[in-house]
This record gives sequence, C-alpha cells and structure tokens, in this order.
Amino acid sequence: MTTIKDACRFLDSFAPTRLAEEWDNVGLLVGDAAAEANQIMTCLTVTPESVAEAIEKKVDLIVSHHPLPFRPLKRLTTDATPSKLLWDLIRGGVSIYSPHTGFDSAAEGINFSLTQRLGLTDVKPLVPIVGEANSIGAGRLGTTPDATLAKLIERIKREFAIETLQYIGQLDSTISRVAVACGSGGSFLEKARRAKCDAFVTGETTFHTCLEASANNVSMVLLGHYTSERFAVEALADLLGQTFPQATVWASEQESDPVSWV
Repeated sequence: MTTIKDACRFLDSFAPTRLAEEWDNVGLLVGDAAAEANQIMTCLTVTPESVAEAIEKKVDLIVSHHPLPFRPLKRLTTDATPSKLLWDLIRGGVSIYSPHTGFDSAAEGINFSLTQRLGLTDVKPLVPIVGEANSIGAGRLGTTPDATLAKLIERIKREFAIETLQYIGQLDSTISRVAVACGSGGSFLEKARRAKCDAFVTGETTFHTCLEASANNVSMVLLGHYTSERFAVEALADLLGQTFPQATVWASEQESDPVSWV
C-alpha cells in the first residue's frame, strides 16, 4: 500500500521543496498524509478539466506542477475558480502536492530535462544555489550543437512536435551558448546576458523583455508555457509509476494548452 506520505517523501527527494523560491507554495497543499494513494495523477495545472478527471477516476493524489492554492485564500466558496476547484477536490477526497520551482531547479528537474531535449552539452545551472551541488540551481545553460538560431528552432519544433513558436533575433545569427528557463522565465534574461549566452529559450515572457533581448543582441525562443513544462509532468508520472508499482499513475488525459496559434 502506498500512502500520501510515501509519495510526498519521494517527491521531496526528487524535487526538494528546499529549492523552491521564497514566494512559492510547494509540498502537500491539501490532504491527509496518512491516507492511501492508490490512484495518482500528474498535471501541469489544476483546471476544471483535470479536476473533473480526478473526481471521475477517483484519484487519491494530484501531483500538479503549479500550486493550488498559490496565494492565500480568505474564503473557500464556489464563487471564484481557485476556491471552487479546491472545494470540489476536497469533497472528492483528492489531495494535492506541488513541486513547482523545486522541480524547476532540481538536479534532474524540468530545466535540466529541457537542456537534454535541446542536445546541450557542458550543462550547468544559470543561477547556482549556495550550499547545493553543482548540478542544482535555477535555469540552465550549455553549449548547443546547432550553429544558428534557425537550426535551434528547427530542433525545438521537431523535439516538441509543435508547428509554431515565437522568436526574437535573426534566423541566420550564429549561436553557441544557450540558456533555458521553463515557464515564464523572462526574469532570467539578464542572467543569460551576463553569462554571455547567444540565445535564451523559455516558455513565455513580456513584450518589454523581448525588447530588452533584442537591444542586447540575445536571441530568444518562446515555445509556450505549456509546451515548456507539460512534457516533464508526463515523465514524472512514469517515474512515480516505476517507484510505486502498486499504485495506478498517469498524466492527466484531459489537460490541454489553453493557448492556440493560427
């Protein structure tokens, strides 16, 4: 029998909560650690669709990359989306665990996985965490085998099976050193510039960050917040399934990217 506590202990060893940013809300956010975890579902975000799936399939534990709740709630009613989702999950006996930025920065976390999918070598953290191993930290940087921005973009489209993305820079520009930061990683642009990176790959960022990248001759590729992170929660489901073979584990089948391109 697997308990919520068993799953939490493993998740904290794989993506330590101590690595999370101070502003984050990570760990077991809803639930009873002593309860059984026979049905575990991972997802990027707790949404009406993933909640309905969890309740229908009698999930015991949702492992959601993005926390719910993220900010403190003054009341738990059905009048607002976050509190309604929590109300439905609690009534259904579904617990929530979120690794979030601890997962981003872990030794084999999302940003490391991004570098592997991009074929980067000589990988190291973009922002090392004091007191942690050299393989741990926020963001990543490494050397790309793709000699131009166009070739890097081709690799990203092929690797993530996407047809469109956004970019800043000249397609024929030479690149060698590449930084990555999953999700909304625009705040890492300055770190990438200081590390003398030619290109920066992230999920999404603001218009003004794009202008800053252009002004500093740092090429940037925006593959979408969902695309930059969803693959990792699918891999996490596989890892949890291998670790707890007595439990049924899967990545949400109803979750999808809310943003579309035409």
